[in-house]
Amino acid sequence: MVGLKVTPRGLWEMTAPPAPSLAALAQTVQADVAIVGAGVTGLSAALELARHGANVVVVEAADVGSGAIGRSSGLVNAGMWISPEQVRSILGRDHGDRLLHALGEAPRDLFALIDRHGIACDHERAGTLQCAVGASGLKAMEARARSWAEIGADVELLDAEQTQVRVGSACYRGALLDRRTGTVQPLAYVRGLASAAVAAGALIFVNSPAIGFEPVSNRWRVRTTAGEVIADRVLIATDTYAMSDDFDLRSEFVNLPYFNIATRPLTQGELTSVLPSRQAITDTRKVLSSYRLDRDGRLIIGSVGALSGAGRSTHVAWANRAINRLFPHLGQVSLDFGWYGAIGMTDIHLPAIHEPAPGILSAGGYNGRGIAAGTLFGRSIAEYFLGRRHARELPVPISLVRRARHKYVRGIFYEWGARVVHVADRF
Repeated sequence: MVGLKVTPRGLWEMTAPPAPSLAALAQTVQADVAIVGAGVTGLSAALELARHGANVVVVEAADVGSGAIGRSSGLVNAGMWISPEQVRSILGRDHGDRLLHALGEAPRDLFALIDRHGIACDHERAGTLQCAVGASGLKAMEARARSWAEIGADVELLDAEQTQVRVGSACYRGALLDRRTGTVQPLAYVRGLASAAVAAGALIFVNSPAIGFEPVSNRWRVRTTAGEVIADRVLIATDTYAMSDDFDLRSEFVNLPYFNIATRPLTQGELTSVLPSRQAITDTRKVLSSYRLDRDGRLIIGSVGALSGAGRSTHVAWANRAINRLFPHLGQVSLDFGWYGAIGMTDIHLPAIHEPAPGILSAGGYNGRGIAAGTLFGRSIAEYFLGRRHARELPVPISLVRRARHKYVRGIFYEWGARVVHVADRF
């Protein structure tokens, strides 16, 4: 592990453009809409609201992108992990199809947003690969390909040879290519959203954790440590990183730790046989793992676990073995950056919109697929607040909070289970 630098946002902090210069909230301000959380959901909503003339104020506990988005792998996905059939069985046919269509279009809309506002975030629209490990993995990908093809998704099932050409490795039996998707530098993306929202007229305050919500004459007071926002409507967009839990929103999420490790920049020669099509991949192993390249040709490997305590050495050793097994020609490549965070998992594996009190909405629970979905949900809720979208046209119905079963036990199990698998997994 010599040379590996582990920080909250790792490589992304080193390669992202700076965030806009923002101050802490230290007074009382008035707003049409107050937003808690300067992540992708909150800032997507702020940008849409400000573009249409609303007075919007965002308060953030730390700085822009300090939660899940700045710690992610940067994959821009379409859909959720569960199948279209499962989505429909949970939400019903009408709502299920609405969500599937919206999530299917979300990457395209995200890339259009990036182009429209000139956000410099190293975005690539090369697609992603879900790679099959063994016969069971291939069977799962065949079923997934049929499900998505039936609803018109631009996906293709690749055989082992086609997969090897795109991945640069013979380890997989096949893959599902999803052409709708791609990658971004996630911290650069969310900082770009912040800059665009500020340019449109939004006020964003950092280092201003929300510590309470109080009704005030048919409006809401959002109290922070040194100031307050009085607003007609409130959006809570903190997902599993919520500071205040006035409405018990955190009870819905089980924290799934996820880490990423970046290698040194690969040489041009090495890059001819390491993800040569520039498509990020996930695979069907017992514990999810992901691989992608950044703009400088670093290979980034991610998986379940936290780079802290005894878990750090376990997960780093596994990452070394995994890279060597997939791309043996790289030899013992140095690992330069590490970072990790928490994914907010829900029992139904779908995101949710709640109304914990009249005039307040919350959104979250993207289950590790929040870059495109968070952008979609933020924009959709903004349109609802503006009167441009009916409640029944939101991506999911407004629902009650579902308390996660065995929340803390499951969170511990995910970390320790990943350690056990990463010790035993010889890839």
